[in-house]
Amino acid sequence: MVSMKKSTKTLFNIIAVSIILAILIFLEMNKRKFSYDISIIERSMIYAVAAVAMNLTNGFTGLFSLGQAGFMAIGAYTVALLTIPVEARAGVFYVTGMNEFLSKIELPFIPALLLGGLFAAILAGLIGIPVLRLKSDYLAIATLGFSEIIRSIIASPQLNMITNGSYGLKKIPRFSSIFVPIALCCLCILIIVLLINSSYGRAFKAIREDETAAEAMGINLFKHKLTSFMISSFFTGVAGGLLASYMGTIDSGTFKITLTYDILLIVVLGGMGSVTGSILGSFLVTAGREWLRFFDQPLKVGNWQVPLFRTGFRMVVFSVLLMVVVLFYSKGLMGSKEFSWEGLVRFFKNLFTRKQKLNGGVSNGK
Repeated sequence: MVSMKKSTKTLFNIIAVSIILAILIFLEMNKRKFSYDISIIERSMIYAVAAVAMNLTNGFTGLFSLGQAGFMAIGAYTVALLTIPVEARAGVFYVTGMNEFLSKIELPFIPALLLGGLFAAILAGLIGIPVLRLKSDYLAIATLGFSEIIRSIIASPQLNMITNGSYGLKKIPRFSSIFVPIALCCLCILIIVLLINSSYGRAFKAIREDETAAEAMGINLFKHKLTSFMISSFFTGVAGGLLASYMGTIDSGTFKITLTYDILLIVVLGGMGSVTGSILGSFLVTAGREWLRFFDQPLKVGNWQVPLFRTGFRMVVFSVLLMVVVLFYSKGLMGSKEFSWEGLVRFFKNLFTRKQKLNGGVSNGK
């Protein structure tokens, strides 16, 4: 059993935070040279917020919700509509014009982001009343259908003066520096972690383990399920708002079902019921897809062109790697555990011991 003093853990935390800050400062000072790397980090952190929010419902409460793309769309469109500069809106709503009331409203980014999350949470509360009485696959189908309804409504011509329909929204103000999305994402994840470790979080876990036993202990099942669903939707809406500012241009196609599947992939890969697993999974999935892009480019060895290196082969390799990870880590990379320095030391210690035993066995065999 590996144990550490509190002072040692604090020292390691300070060192880790200092290294991360140094990297971020270096990237910010050389943003033109490392713009591609910065974009990967920002997108990974935004997806991490969405994944942790999804994990709150799916991993910690035991519900199976697949409406993340719809809630992200609500947050994204709210932020976009409220932050696009008034003078630039004529160039965005150039077909049918913009609703007169909305055309005069412009808010700073943070209030708009909070409103986006709030609208997503309110809508989640309205649909949660009938939907959360369903269980398992039926709940997943209902929330997935809701997500598609939201996307269809956004793209409908009847709302052209509000959402700009299928034309989408552009000229959304981008992040001024890498520290803005990183700080906001870290704050969101911290709040969710504090919630999970609170009495409400313990009630969520009790519902996940055994609903009958939780109810027998006095936990109001519907109240806590609805609370978990609404809080998760709030932070999913915030993640959507962050995504809108990250991209600068959005349309209804940005929030297809595949976006929900991407978030679900991150949660499952990292581990259901693990916050640090969702963060790790987000970086692995987002960065992995980008770093494997060279498989989409033709490759020649002398005069011979390798036949597999072509457009689309990147996703084949990515899928194979995911299958390998799932085979070795059936419960995800972190399972239901969280990162700890003791766990990291234990991992390397076990790895070193296993290597020594293997080398000893080989030597004895000789």
